Amino acid sequence: MALFNSLAVIGPGLIGSSVLRRARETGTLAHTLIAADNNPQVLKRVRTLELADVVTDDLEVAAQADCVMISVPVGAVEAVARQVLPFMKPGSILTDVASVRAGLGPTIQAILPQGVSYVPGHPMAGTEHSGPDAGFATLFENRWALVVPPEGTDLDAVSCIERLWELCGARTKILEDEQHDRICAMVSHLPHLLAFTICDTADNLSEEVRAAVLDYAASGFRDFTRIAASDPVMWRDIFLANREALLSTLDRFVADAQVMADAIRNGDDKAITSRIERGRSIRRTLIENRQA
Repeated sequence: MALFNSLAVIGPGLIGSSVLRRARETGTLAHTLIAADNNPQVLKRVRTLELADVVTDDLEVAAQADCVMISVPVGAVEAVARQVLPFMKPGSILTDVASVRAGLGPTIQAILPQGVSYVPGHPMAGTEHSGPDAGFATLFENRWALVVPPEGTDLDAVSCIERLWELCGARTKILEDEQHDRICAMVSHLPHLLAFTICDTADNLSEEVRAAVLDYAASGFRDFTRIAASDPVMWRDIFLANREALLSTLDRFVADAQVMADAIRNGDDKAITSRIERGRSIRRTLIENRQA
């Protein structure tokens, strides 16, 4: 038996199309799948890939689902919610996958129609690719899906969204907005900021050195900068939406980087080795936690 009779995904990009693929593959998420987007080319690809039973640019159609998932850049979530909520039916659930929660929960909770629940969730999974072709059914396998319900949310609705992500293969954890944003600033937003910045530094080198860097990039540069291929609009919105937590985390990183620089400058081999060993320990923990 499927969790929902119908599930609508607004914005079938990497995350949204992966949910649709999982739903198609398992049959456990919903009997009827709806995909909605305002981009005709996206809708064309969704039809070609046969990701949904109903493919539309009409949010009123999507809103008739038992569960509506907004999977758009964080800066557009509120606007899409305001468009879709007036058409949602009592007993239905609105969710989203935004990676920054501050402000969204109380704002959307305040405009909910009678009988509609709002249970946002953030799957801690992704790649540097985007669009309907980027998704795959196992994207969320053994990853965390952080569920961030506003205060007073119906507990049955919370359980439904937890179950949705579990059926996608994820492990779930309920967090508060502020805690969620602090964690994501460290594990996701700062690494992306650094990757973009390192690429910018490489681009600003002299032409001769820049060409050599790109020609002879070692695995460290390639691996670390992989995420710099991510969607620029999405990451611009994330950086601005989570600026306080991100800047605080960046300040901490800059201070720690300066300590390492001082150790190298002073030839302090013990301090250098100690920090490298701590880094290795963190990496081993990621592997043990099935997050690597």
